[in-house]
Amino acid sequence: MTGLMFLGYLGWVDLSLLYVNPTYLYSAIVGGVIMGFGFILGGYCPGTSFVGAVIGKVDAMVFIVGSLIGIFIFGHFYSTFEPVYTGNFLGHIHIYDSLGISKSWFAFMLVIVALIAFMLTQMIEDRVNDLSAETIATRPSYRLPTLLLIAAVFIFLFLPEERKSRMSEVSAEILHDEVYGSDAYVSVQRVIYQVKNQDEKLILIDTRSPKEYGHFSLPGAINMTAQEVLNRGWRNLFRKDHRMKVFFGNGNSEATKAYITARRSGYDNVFIMEGGLNKMFHELFVDIKDDRISSTNLQERSTARFMRDARIFFLKGGIAPRETEERRMIEAPEQHEVIPVIGGC
Repeated sequence: MTGLMFLGYLGWVDLSLLYVNPTYLYSAIVGGVIMGFGFILGGYCPGTSFVGAVIGKVDAMVFIVGSLIGIFIFGHFYSTFEPVYTGNFLGHIHIYDSLGISKSWFAFMLVIVALIAFMLTQMIEDRVNDLSAETIATRPSYRLPTLLLIAAVFIFLFLPEERKSRMSEVSAEILHDEVYGSDAYVSVQRVIYQVKNQDEKLILIDTRSPKEYGHFSLPGAINMTAQEVLNRGWRNLFRKDHRMKVFFGNGNSEATKAYITARRSGYDNVFIMEGGLNKMFHELFVDIKDDRISSTNLQERSTARFMRDARIFFLKGGIAPRETEERRMIEAPEQHEVIPVIGGC
């Protein structure tokens, strides 16, 4: 855990990509009780039971047979056990978030508790096995690695929350080529097409002020100014949601700021709606070319027909009746900061 925290801080490991086991509260309690009794009665965990069996321990062999019987029963009657196995789903949560403390302090406390537990366990085992003081004295000392581990976690407590640079950041040269090329942009027509067809692979991000957003915005769009892109509450949206995220404003300026911030932070699959709402409004309601519907040029005819249908769709409110039912708005994150980190077994 401590090693992963430092590797993540240095940017060598992207901790957001590590799988975090989802929390099923009742299932975890029942499973913990079962495993606890298994450890106490059997004296093994699944891995050490095989080691014990290999060196001829009969109790380990019995432990393995019991494990196989349990696996068979669970697999064969899974549908019966499923309500217990999936009880009280709470999502991919972290203990430190639930406790309202930072991951650094939680890691520090966990290390201290673990070291104390190891020490007490060793003392109990020595007393049960009635080991002599001479035998105990021949063991290697764990004082130095223990102090180093505590020192490492203690140092982590005082590191800044964010490093000034990360390996995932996009270089200035690449960013320049994207913004002044075509890779960063999607056309107004494409956005209109995806909105009109209720494309769930599209996330629209309105970079204007909350007042402008409240007055009017595109269907399903979320409000996020360029200054809010780095809000930790949006990290899951940018890192874990692989849908296409399109920034837009009245023009290109605010959307470009948001795009540069997101790309410089290493976020992928983000784009700018070229020309913004001004260009969309102009092409839909000002630069009307319905006369080209009968054009001999197939491209012009197809574009004119598409824009006419889109204009009718918007004017008649074709989106509004279905919006609340079929395309759920993405809620803005709460004010408290959520820092995605480690998970696992």
